Amino acid sequence: MKCASLAVVVLLMAARPALADVTIKMTTGGKGMGMSASSTGTTYIKGNKMRSELQMGDRIQTTIFDLDAQKMYVFESKKKEADVWDMATFAKEMGANVDTTNVQASIKPNGQTKAFGSHTAAGYDMEISVPAAIGNSKDMMMTVSLAGPVWIVKDAPGTADYNRFYRAAAEKGWIFSDPRAAKGQPGQARAMAEMYKQFAELGGIAYESDIQIKMGMAGGGGGMMGGMMAKLGNISAQTMVNDVQTGALDDALFAPPAGYQLNTKK
Repeated sequence: MKCASLAVVVLLMAARPALADVTIKMTTGGKGMGMSASSTGTTYIKGNKMRSELQMGDRIQTTIFDLDAQKMYVFESKKKEADVWDMATFAKEMGANVDTTNVQASIKPNGQTKAFGSHTAAGYDMEISVPAAIGNSKDMMMTVSLAGPVWIVKDAPGTADYNRFYRAAAEKGWIFSDPRAAKGQPGQARAMAEMYKQFAELGGIAYESDIQIKMGMAGGGGGMMGGMMAKLGNISAQTMVNDVQTGALDDALFAPPAGYQLNTKK
C-alpha cells in the first residue's frame, strides 16, 4: 500500500509543470500621449506576483502586482512612498465603464518567422476592439482598437510561469497600467490587458510587438468628439524582449521597500 501511494505521488509530481521564477529584460518605445523616446524595462514574475520596472529618465517607475492579495503598488525610485490600490474594487469600477460583453479579439498566424538568438518566433496579426464609456457615461461610448504584428516564442524559458500569471490576472479582471491613467482611459487599459491574455492563450512569450492604438466614437460617430478621439488615439507602442532568464527571485522584490510610506488610493 505504501509503495502504491508513493507511486501516485511521484506521478502527480511528474505531471505538474516545473515552476521557475522569470526575469524579462526589454526595450520599449512609442509615439503619442506623451510617449517618444525609447526606454528599458525589466519584468520579474514569481508565482502570482509580478514586478515591472521602467527606466524614465533618471528615475525608475516600479509597479508590483500581487494577484492573491488583490493589491497593486506603484512607486518611483526618488520617493520613499508607494501608492496602494485595492484591485478587487478597482476591477468592479473598470467593469462599470467597459462593455466586456462586446470585446472582440483575434490573433492569427501570418506565416512569418523571425529569429531571436537561439529562438524562433512565429508571427501573428492581432486585432482587439474594446467599447468603453466616456466620462463614466454609458450614453457616450467610444471604441479603443489595438492592431499590429506580434512575434511569439513558444519554447522560451519561463513560458509556463509567464502564461500562468497572465491567465490568473485575466480571471480577476486585472489591468497592467497605472490605475490613475486607467481611470481616464479605461478602454485602452482593458485592451492592453486583453492583449496579454491573448499572448497567454497562445502559450508563448511575445518577444516583439508593434501595436497601433486608435480611438473613435462607438458606431463610427464623427463630429468634434470623434475628431478629438482620433487625435488622442493616434498612438504607437513597440516592445522588444532582449533577454529572458529563469532563476530564484527574492520575495522582497515583490513588496515596497521597508520604510516606505504606503498611501491607500481609490
